[in-house]
Parts: sequence; C-alpha cells; structure tokens
Amino acid sequence: MRIDKFLWCTRYYKTRNQATEACKKGHIRINGQPVKPSREVFPTDKLIVRKNQIAYQLTVLDIPPNRVGAKLVDIYRHDTTPKEAFEHVELLKHAKEHYRKKGAGRPTKKDRRDIEGYVNTDTGHETE
Repeated sequence: MRIDKFLWCTRYYKTRNQATEACKKGHIRINGQPVKPSREVFPTDKLIVRKNQIAYQLTVLDIPPNRVGAKLVDIYRHDTTPKEAFEHVELLKHAKEHYRKKGAGRPTKKDRRDIEGYVNTDTGHETE
C-alpha cells in the first residue's frame, strides 16, 4: 500500500491529499529516509510522521484493506512516540499563553498603561 494511503487509512490525516502534501514536504520518513507519496509501505517498517510539531514514531504491524475506524487503528500500527515529544508541545503552549493572542486587535487602555508602567520602571523614571 502507498504511504499516503496508509496514513489516511490509519487516520493520521483527514484526507489523502493532506497525506500526499506531507510526504512532498518531507514530513514523512520510512526507516529514516524521506519518501514520496507513492512509496510502498510494508509490515515492520519504521515511520516518522511529523505533525503539529510532534514527531510520531510508528511501526507498521499490518496493512489495512481500507480506511478503518479509530478503535481499530492499533491493529495496524504500534505507536512508539516518546513522552518527551508531547511534553515539549505542552511547554510551547504554556510559553505562548504569555504573549498577546494574534487577532486580539489593538492594545486596550489597560494594556497600554501596563506597558508604560513596565517601560518606565525599567528606566528608573516614575509616571505622573
């Protein structure tokens, strides 16, 4: 089975086109080598799927006949992704919470006063 079809069948991507694009961008590796979407996948192959800043490490156990339900995915692949990969993403989420969200618009008057208070305390000047 083609790698793009396998990733679609095992529900790593919603559409086959998304799986194909991921292969073309080099986000998919089989046994450590980047692959084209047409590359055949076989049982015991080691896959690395980079998605949402997580490098999922998978071992192909069997080839599904067609797209399978979410509960049956574990029959066809074994996920060996280390927990550190998921912890790293959690740290990134917490780091981003400090910054202003994109699309939140211009700073409010309170935001401006907080910024001015921070800037003025750094320089040693007091605000009136």
